[in-house]
Amino acid sequence: MNEVTLVLVCKRPAPGVGKQRLAAKLGQETAYRIAEALLACALEDAAEWPGPVVIAPAGAADADWARSLPISRSMAVAVLPQETGNLGQRLNALDQTLRMQGREHLFFIGSDAPGLLASDYAAARDALQHADVALIPAADGGVVLMANRKPWPDMSALPWSSNRLEEALTGLCRRAGCSVSAVGHGYDVDEWHDVVKLAALLRQDQRPARRALLQMVSRILSEKDVQDA
Repeated sequence: MNEVTLVLVCKRPAPGVGKQRLAAKLGQETAYRIAEALLACALEDAAEWPGPVVIAPAGAADADWARSLPISRSMAVAVLPQETGNLGQRLNALDQTLRMQGREHLFFIGSDAPGLLASDYAAARDALQHADVALIPAADGGVVLMANRKPWPDMSALPWSSNRLEEALTGLCRRAGCSVSAVGHGYDVDEWHDVVKLAALLRQDQRPARRALLQMVSRILSEKDVQDA
């Protein structure tokens, strides 16, 4: 199988930027700290990735920030800022540029799915050997990993950030003539109830960034219990 490139699509964490559904419940500062901890988990996966890694920040203004991210690995990390448009348009543009660079097998992840395990990546890698597209669906109807060995069809009209995304993406790919394999399941962190789930999800996870995230979540839950008492 061809070398697989991991593409981390992310925003630079900042108060008031991203995770606004969490911010509405927990406040801007707490949502910001969670976003930073979630990104650290994604970087932890990038550091362990056995092939090329590309960091795709939200725009060119964050390119230097992306280059400064702490990823300890033997292979270099490339930075490719996202273009403008909705998420589908930005992913299509990333996909096209990376393929022009000769990268054929791509794994796209975000920075809000800390439950991803090495076994999840391995299952998606195996699925991509016989399918054009491999997806790891999220419990809320989204996806936590999108892998492809053929160019994505036009994804600009997909219902991003909805509970119909995985179904719509699967249908779009199949109508474009791509075979699709869904493997495993996961969930991302968007809402307060997702934070609550993290405490159980990460309890046995020994990866350092996950341990740090669990400690933060446990502290937030304890403080929330006191406030609600």
